[in-house]
Amino acid sequence: MNRLTTILVTAVLVTGLFATVAGTAAATDATESNATAQSEAYAGTNVSFEADGSQLTDVELGGEEAFSSVAVNSQSEAETGADVGADVSLETLVDLEGAGLSLAAETSASAEVESESGATMSALDGSSSVVSVDAGNESQFVEAELGSDAEASEEGDRVVVETGDRDGTFVVVGDGEVTVNEEGDVAADLEENSSLVFRSSGDGGEDDEDDGDDGDGDDDGEGEGDENAEYEESLIADGNAVADVYVGDRDGETVAEAVDYGGETSAEAAHDAEGRVELTVDRTVHEGAIAIATVSEEAVGNLEDAEVTVDGEAAAEASSHSELEGAFGEEPRYMVVQDAEAQGEATVYVAFDHFSTRSATIDGGDDGGSDDSTADDGDDTDESDDGDDGDADDGDDTGDEDGTDADGNDDGGESDGTDDEMPGFGVGVAVIAISVAAALARVRT
Repeated sequence: MNRLTTILVTAVLVTGLFATVAGTAAATDATESNATAQSEAYAGTNVSFEADGSQLTDVELGGEEAFSSVAVNSQSEAETGADVGADVSLETLVDLEGAGLSLAAETSASAEVESESGATMSALDGSSSVVSVDAGNESQFVEAELGSDAEASEEGDRVVVETGDRDGTFVVVGDGEVTVNEEGDVAADLEENSSLVFRSSGDGGEDDEDDGDDGDGDDDGEGEGDENAEYEESLIADGNAVADVYVGDRDGETVAEAVDYGGETSAEAAHDAEGRVELTVDRTVHEGAIAIATVSEEAVGNLEDAEVTVDGEAAAEASSHSELEGAFGEEPRYMVVQDAEAQGEATVYVAFDHFSTRSATIDGGDDGGSDDSTADDGDDTDESDDGDDGDADDGDDTGDEDGTDADGNDDGGESDGTDDEMPGFGVGVAVIAISVAAALARVRT
């Protein structure tokens, strides 16, 4: 009888040990999963950064480090700090101690970071990358420390940053100033409801070499892409740009994202199943302004034949920048510009004549978007539902019975053996049970 009792006690202890170890492992996995989910980092196709406490760090645009850090803090809080006094000038604004940051929202083509100072930092991950700081309801200081290979220079009321084959420009929307400080970094002050916008595009160095030698003896220096970028920067700085919009492909799906300009403006973009781009802008300022939309032909279709409507009414097509801006106070207009260097993309300028809440639709000349081809092909069962490349028939035969999903991955088999059962009662416990039964049989014998 003593031998029986000893065997049973040992079995219970070992079984408990297995359950404890399994439970601890499950808890560890859950903790690691939560830590990953809460990671304060964003990694897009052209924009990546980390929200490291009180700074954005390792800010890369197009794979090149543009800024080693970006800090923002309210002027009232910064002026009480040890290194910043009430009479600080932007040239001497260095080592700004930023307010706490948190990654508030992200998609495959955009991110939003909130600052405890009341500012909001946004990123648009398009072919022309945009990083902006909206001051909110308080005046703010901003300092952007350059990456090791970046250089900044002042050009009038703007600051140009060159990094390898990319260059970009800082402009202030509203009341404020941006300059290069005594450390060679970028410093800005923003009044409430003002914004600091940095727009970056690729292959800046290559463009300079190609455009500067056209054989006519003139130092042109700029290509069509540079001219378009300068025009867009002027629109933003003058308060005549309401939003930047990007519509393109991310991981096989069409995405549509927008970043708005101005403290009393909001903009949202969407792409529907018919290949149309829907843009909605809500602005308290009544005067008209222009939305800058970078759109891929794959998503929308032939942009040479694009049509634009505003609030359901056809907009007039403009043939020049001045004619486009003539829409203000008159009628909605649009203009399509195709840059030879940006293959498969075009810029669609949509000029609103006035504001409250307005909506615009950009419709290409034919159906666009690789995502929509399966939905429109007329195969009205599995292809549009599960997003496979025509392999839905294989998944229908086996998916529910053997633990595989429609694409043939053996996902369900693993979860059936571990996640759905009580932790700790697997193969080890079965071995213990068999050993106990054998021992009991020997005792009885």
